Amino acid sequence: MQYEIKQVDKFRYLEEGEGEPLVLLHGLFGALSNFRDLIEYFRHHYKVIVPMLPLFDLDLLHTSVEGLEKFLHKFLENREYKNINLLGNSLGGHVALMYVLKHPEKIRSIILTGSSGLFESAMGDTYPKRGDYEYIRKKTELTFYDPHIATKELVDEVYETVNIRLKAIKIIALAKSAIRNNLGEELNQIKQPTLLIWGNNDSITPPFVGREFQRLIPNSELHFIDKCGHAPMMERPDEFNKILHKFLRKLNEPAAVA
Repeated sequence: MQYEIKQVDKFRYLEEGEGEPLVLLHGLFGALSNFRDLIEYFRHHYKVIVPMLPLFDLDLLHTSVEGLEKFLHKFLENREYKNINLLGNSLGGHVALMYVLKHPEKIRSIILTGSSGLFESAMGDTYPKRGDYEYIRKKTELTFYDPHIATKELVDEVYETVNIRLKAIKIIALAKSAIRNNLGEELNQIKQPTLLIWGNNDSITPPFVGREFQRLIPNSELHFIDKCGHAPMMERPDEFNKILHKFLRKLNEPAAVA
């Protein structure tokens, strides 16, 4: 299904459905296609919002996790969303964590999947030479447990991005910013209910990262999905949506009487 991308001022975003806001933040190589199944399912239950993060539009000085968090704050202020359920994959999870630490009053719950912020294995020790299609194909396949999820269309999309010199420089800047910006000492400040959904075969933010997030975030629960890599909402959408919907419904249940 094709979705309309809205534009208000400098903000481009998708908004589908009605009800409580469910805001989705994509990762470093993210696109709307990453959230296709999630959007289609949850737009019948929530107001699903996907801001297009300006990964390549910020000046180089502000091309960082902090720069993306500031952009997100301006976007959410502009749209006046309240009681937000904030979901982030990979770098998007890192941005979500920084946002909730700075603006906890805006956020109802947090959902992290394959999030950076503690540890991540990005592109490796060396960055590919521009034009190295085979390298990009293999790296894209490593995102998933099933390499066939990395379709030619997806690989072409990543290849096109890294083959533009300025975009490649900004990807490196964002990746380095994510590694520098370790949130381990701050996560205990998060009071919102937090859902962690992790691929059991994630090689970029391995399962121990999910366990460490659960240990450090007080009100958190962790679910693993088998035969699944770094993007569970793409690779195992039915299981992902089931876990997420149960978590969100539970937020609206009255507290059990002892």
